[in-house]
Amino acid sequence: MTDSLDAMRRELHDLLADRAFTFGDFVLTSGRRSDFYFNGKQVTLEGRGLHLVSRLILERCRELRIDAIGGLTLGADPIVAGVAALSGEAAPLRAFIVRKQSKEHGTASLIEGPPLRAADRVMVVDDVITTGGSLLQAVDALRDLHVEVVEVLAVVDRQEGGREAIEARGLRVHALFVRSEFSAPARA
Repeated sequence: MTDSLDAMRRELHDLLADRAFTFGDFVLTSGRRSDFYFNGKQVTLEGRGLHLVSRLILERCRELRIDAIGGLTLGADPIVAGVAALSGEAAPLRAFIVRKQSKEHGTASLIEGPPLRAADRVMVVDDVITTGGSLLQAVDALRDLHVEVVEVLAVVDRQEGGREAIEARGLRVHALFVRSEFSAPARA
């Protein structure tokens, strides 16, 4: 990673620590209890935060020769749009969003965005990995399209078994950060 990318990573770490982590007692989507809550949208729906996330993920996409990037709505939405926008005109990436369920009108699409083509190299993203369920739901939606899911990527891995569940399906996982890189504020 270049000095510039290292500086971006440090800045993003600080934004995530300041805005995306809340400590207390929370019930997660999975039904589990946790002493912290991570809300990546507090960073990805703000200009500088989205720029940093998108830039770091775009670098990873370029390394892996990715054609399209997408994920399950809502965590992936700002990320895939930001990465696609930054990818520019020379080698633009296509973005796609996977609905939680097919819409019941129009084309009844489960996947929105420019068409994916057989053999496209695809990255599936989300803001966080907990159990891996959202990322795997997005991967499963791609099953019949004959694309190659090159990597599953999250901004933060909560380190609660999601990475292992995804890897058990034969998929490569990358996280920009892991939970152990963030500490709870000192209690008074």
